[in-house]
Amino acid sequence: MSTHPIAVFDSGLGGLTVLRALRDRLPHEDFFYFADTRFLPYGDRPETFLRERGVLIARALVERGAKALVIACNTATAAAAEAIRAAIELPVVALEPGVKPAVGLTKTGVIGVLATTRTLASERFQRLVGNHANGHRVIARPCPGLAEAIEAEGPDSAVVASLLDTFVTPLATAAADVVVLGCTHYPWVAEAIARRMPAGTVLLDTGEPVARQLERLLTAGGLLGGGHGHLTVATSGAPTAVSATVDRLFGQKLKIEHWEP
Repeated sequence: MSTHPIAVFDSGLGGLTVLRALRDRLPHEDFFYFADTRFLPYGDRPETFLRERGVLIARALVERGAKALVIACNTATAAAAEAIRAAIELPVVALEPGVKPAVGLTKTGVIGVLATTRTLASERFQRLVGNHANGHRVIARPCPGLAEAIEAEGPDSAVVASLLDTFVTPLATAAADVVVLGCTHYPWVAEAIARRMPAGTVLLDTGEPVARQLERLLTAGGLLGGGHGHLTVATSGAPTAVSATVDRLFGQKLKIEHWEP
């Protein structure tokens, strides 16, 4: 089992930021990355659909031979993580916005969270804030359309810049000194977000913590190692379109498979 690949899935290609952290920490592991672009964006879809889709994907990845699963999508985590863990027996690492570490870092007592509408509306996110905010002000800022624009137009596009002006400026005005990047697409525009915030603002993403947690689970289960650093990328959508986006975002030309769970 240790020679089997680690599965990573997201609605699109934002999860490549998580994959990058995983491969940096676990360079000898094999990875299978699945972008469910046929149903992008997840952020606007009903929670019931996301839960059923997440379980379907997870079970298909088990059948494909995965030894562990990383849900590289905050929206899928919010809607489906518990159902996925109940449905499969693999180690599962899921994302959640880093509210807890943000509380430990803020000096102004104001924390901004940028995420999809679905993530911020979820019961899981509300519990996260309730458990960890500890009297701090948490400004949850939905960013409809931002993830899609990053993929379709590119991180440096005028469309993305306009959306960032709309979503980020209120956090600067409110004196937030920590901004949680609550969607895996947003690290692609971290520098642009930082430019719109006061100097010294801390930006938090979850790639590195997820990689550490995965390493701990693999070690505990005797599953660490056994790969060769091989990466396979698949999509439920159009491989040609995904290939162009991967090249633009990841800086690496990869063959993209079509795969439907």
